[in-house]
Amino acid sequence: MEISRHWRLRKQRYALQGEVCPHCGAKLFPPRDVCPHCGLEAKTTYTFVGTGTVQSFTTVRQAPEGYQAPYVVALIQLDEGPMLTAQLTDLGDTQPYIGMPVEMVTRKLRDDGSERGLIIYGYKFRPALERALA
Repeated sequence: MEISRHWRLRKQRYALQGEVCPHCGAKLFPPRDVCPHCGLEAKTTYTFVGTGTVQSFTTVRQAPEGYQAPYVVALIQLDEGPMLTAQLTDLGDTQPYIGMPVEMVTRKLRDDGSERGLIIYGYKFRPALERALA
C-alpha cells in the first residue's frame, strides 16, 4: 500500500472515524457511501468513542512479513454498534475473554521494510483501563 492511501485512511485509523446514516441512524464503520441497513446515502461523519467488547478472538502465530508474532486478533463490538476486527495489545499477563471490555489505542501496525522507513500506525484495542472518579 502506498503512502497516499495511508494518508487518505488516517482519520479512520487514528480517530476511529466512520459515518452515521442520516436516514435510519445506523452507525457505520468503516465508512461507506451507501447504508447497508436502509440502502440510502450515508455520508455524515461520525467519530466513535473507541470502547467496546471482545466477541471472539484468536492468536496468530505465523505473521505476514512486517508483523511480529504471536499476536491476538479479536472481533470487537463497538459500544455504538458496529463490529470490527483489530489486534489486542497491552495484554501483559491478562488472558483475553469473550465479553472483555476494551478501548482503542493508536499503535504501530507494521513497517514497509523498505529503505524509506515508512512506519504504518493505526488502531488496536487494549483491555479497558479503570477510570478514576473525579
